[in-house]
Amino acid sequence: MTDDLPKGPSKRKPALGQQVGAKAARKLRAQRHVTRTVWFGLGMMGLIGWSVAIPTVLGAALGIWLDRHYPGGRSWTLALLVAGLAIGCWNAWHWVSKEDKAIQEEQEDGDE
Repeated sequence: MTDDLPKGPSKRKPALGQQVGAKAARKLRAQRHVTRTVWFGLGMMGLIGWSVAIPTVLGAALGIWLDRHYPGGRSWTLALLVAGLAIGCWNAWHWVSKEDKAIQEEQEDGDE
């Protein structure tokens, strides 16, 4: 009787040897990337913080200088502070997306 056979593609588990090999490969990759510890994460947060803070402060400083030397109806300080903040946020987004892409590539390499 053919009604007892499973329908559709069969979902076989990989052989025990393949499972052990995949786990061993993951452990070896983890050992190679020991530098990614809590301190690495804190350092990355600091890097992202500085990448936002420095352009913001530089924009505000340039704006203060422009307001003192070329007074006018508009506040250069506020405008350049916002511009520096926008540049800093874009810079932080760039760093985070770069790290995310590296993590995704590592995970894809691990799945093979």
